Amino acid sequence: MTVTETKAATEAAYEQHDGDGAGAAHHYWQGAFIGDGEAGRRLAELPAAVEAALAEGLETETVLAACDALAAALCDPAHPVHARLAPHLPEGEDPAVLAELGGLLGRRELTRKLRRELGGATPGRLNRADPRETVYEAWAPVGMVAHIAPGNAATVAPLSIVEGLLAGNVNVLKTSGADTLLTQHLMAELAAADPSGALAARIVVLRFPSSRQEWLRLMCAPADAVAVWGGEGAVEGVAAHVPAGCRLVEWGHRISFAYLTADAWSDAGTLDALADDVCLHEQQACSSPQVVYLDTEDEAEVFAFAGRFAAVLAARPPAVAAAASGGAGEPDPAEAAELTTTELVARLEEHLGLTRVFAAPDGSWRVMADTRSPLTASPLHRSVWVKPLPRERLVATLRPMRRYLQTAGIAGSTTDIAELSRTALAAGVTRITPVGAMLDSYTGEPHDGVYALQRYSRRVSVQADPDRFATTACLDDLARPVVLPRPAGPLLGKEDVQELGSRVARADAELYFRSGGSTGSPALSIFSYDDYDTQMHAAARGLLAAGYDPVGDRTANLFYCGGMYGSFISFFSVLERLGGVQLPLSAGPDHRATAQALIDHGADTLFGMPSYLWQLLHAEADALRAYGGLRKVFYGGEHFTQEQQRTLKEAFGIEAVRSITYGSTDLGPLGYQCAESSGGVHHLHADLHTMEIVDLAEDRPVAPGETGRLVFTTHARRGQQLGRYVIGDLGREVPGRCPCGRTAPRFELRGRTGDVMRVATYFLNHRRFLALAEEQGGHRGELQIRLDGTDARERLTVRVERGAATDAVRLREVFLSGYPELRSAVAEQLLELVVEAVDGASLDRSATSGKLLAVVDARR
Repeated sequence: MTVTETKAATEAAYEQHDGDGAGAAHHYWQGAFIGDGEAGRRLAELPAAVEAALAEGLETETVLAACDALAAALCDPAHPVHARLAPHLPEGEDPAVLAELGGLLGRRELTRKLRRELGGATPGRLNRADPRETVYEAWAPVGMVAHIAPGNAATVAPLSIVEGLLAGNVNVLKTSGADTLLTQHLMAELAAADPSGALAARIVVLRFPSSRQEWLRLMCAPADAVAVWGGEGAVEGVAAHVPAGCRLVEWGHRISFAYLTADAWSDAGTLDALADDVCLHEQQACSSPQVVYLDTEDEAEVFAFAGRFAAVLAARPPAVAAAASGGAGEPDPAEAAELTTTELVARLEEHLGLTRVFAAPDGSWRVMADTRSPLTASPLHRSVWVKPLPRERLVATLRPMRRYLQTAGIAGSTTDIAELSRTALAAGVTRITPVGAMLDSYTGEPHDGVYALQRYSRRVSVQADPDRFATTACLDDLARPVVLPRPAGPLLGKEDVQELGSRVARADAELYFRSGGSTGSPALSIFSYDDYDTQMHAAARGLLAAGYDPVGDRTANLFYCGGMYGSFISFFSVLERLGGVQLPLSAGPDHRATAQALIDHGADTLFGMPSYLWQLLHAEADALRAYGGLRKVFYGGEHFTQEQQRTLKEAFGIEAVRSITYGSTDLGPLGYQCAESSGGVHHLHADLHTMEIVDLAEDRPVAPGETGRLVFTTHARRGQQLGRYVIGDLGREVPGRCPCGRTAPRFELRGRTGDVMRVATYFLNHRRFLALAEEQGGHRGELQIRLDGTDARERLTVRVERGAATDAVRLREVFLSGYPELRSAVAEQLLELVVEAVDGASLDRSATSGKLLAVVDARR
């Protein structure tokens, strides 16, 4: 099925019958509920379906957005999704399990998992492993993952599919014949949250018993990895169907234990914490302690501890008949028989002096002290072995059972915990926790010693020609466009975004920046370090595209620093990620000292604000011309005009003058230039943002090629939703694919909304004055407009930077002849026009960033 067909099927999925008869739709297949007959036919054609789905790209953001939407619904008991899923919960299952699932499926948790397990939030993109080399690496899906889910574990099956989706795979999952249709309906809701249909195309959930071997064979035959949950018998039954070369991922049963030093086992608090681990989930979790080891050889200490711990267990309330953890309550007949047999054998061995048993009269718990150290599995249901095991024998005793070891809860001094942790890991344990926290987990935690997402992925690489790909930071930029979920909701302005920022949770507010305040009062922007890292990597890729060479360039970072202003810090971080040579000088008033530092350290590349760089170069023109080593300028925050760029090249021998990035303090890097870009033309950082261009007055798209307001939605921010933000810039779409080969959309900046002034009943534009000054007046310096009110009329003063050939009278004539609206305002005596030639240092600038203020409105 194509993505379009899958989307249509997903929308119709809930209209189908879901009864219990022979024709019941017990299976969910790529967006539709189907019965046994149809499932059998489709299984026979599964390889073709997998190939078709893999041919369609899947962005990680698509998975994250859909999971986050589903998570919000699961955490809200009043949500219709919650109401639709509740009837499919297993009998006796606490409905709170849906909220538990929601907590695990949120964007925050899954993004953290991606970062921890695969190194980033977009692991599938072919980025340079080392920015200084044209070698590209990524995590690619293995292809198709067959999941064999366990019974009676409501959260395992859907989470296993989500892990497969995060790795980009097609996922076919089998639930047991006795399971409800919870997983099928959960996956249908997840697919419905993705309007593209890409998720539905990668999900198949079948319900059939393991005795149906032919279906199991057909399900595993095209798999590239088979993930099976269960004991050795379950793994062996599935392994027979795993084709050669297919990766078998075993999530089998494991044994865990507690280990106590003398200080710890004599502490009442430690015993209470240990009882928590034993009683929580009635030892049904793999991380529940089945054995308690004491760091001793003294049998009397083992028996004494067992008696004391038995008293602690006796004081605990009885087990709940159907626990919310997954139905672990009263043992079934087989489990009851094992409990009785284990206790009886242990009591018989008391006569040999090997054991001592402490048990509840009603059989609800038992502590069995055993003088023999080897690991012994417990019959569970609050049944615990207590054994001696001196630390020097720990490896020799436990290593034979290393295939089955999982968690060790260790209690002792800080030194003991550090030493014993290393020893237990050497014995084969994969997980160490404090006693009392053995069943706790954290986001991104390895499972049984491995990362699940890595087991469902392949690490792939592409080596490319260094000359042809010198400016290509991400190979995918040349291969396919990034398609992110379409933005929705109202347009947001600066005040709206500031209000949202004031509500960012403390856990997400890790880095604070203030804007330069060039278009108003400085505004505060808040980031998590994860967000910041993502953005700095994006800016680094954009800088490579613009022609920065991390191997050859020696860079002076001349952005302004301090006052919570972000440019200097950000580009320090960018160069750090690129591995480039950096002189972190920052912008300062002592131009002579700065120029000397450039010369002394052989800088050939300058980063900075155009107005500052212009002042520096002209103030120290003689020394820098004599040095002759400057080759590249990367600027940000403002624009060098065409005439200014010509001056830099002709007067100082600079070969390349390009935008270092286009961005905002609120949203971070938004666009970048490539070698084929000039002026205000940029590529969109399409893996981070969606861009719209809307009408100047209304919320509607402009016609192709027309100028409008730039609106950005960012998809990679933790703890805040910055959607449809009108950042105050004007621009137009640049049609067609860029000659550089990149597929990312292009746009041309056309000024800021603040550049348009309402003066003497007319709308005048700062950019028009600048263009006339350059093109007809030959002006190559800076230009600023000041508006004042007088008793008779308004005054517009054009302040131009004085140069050797500056002629203020001539420029006034150029403005009047080339700008009809301005000419009319002056002729009608509504406006007084003044042109002044001034020193560049006297122009008004932002105190924070040093930006030139294009328009200074003194009328307010």
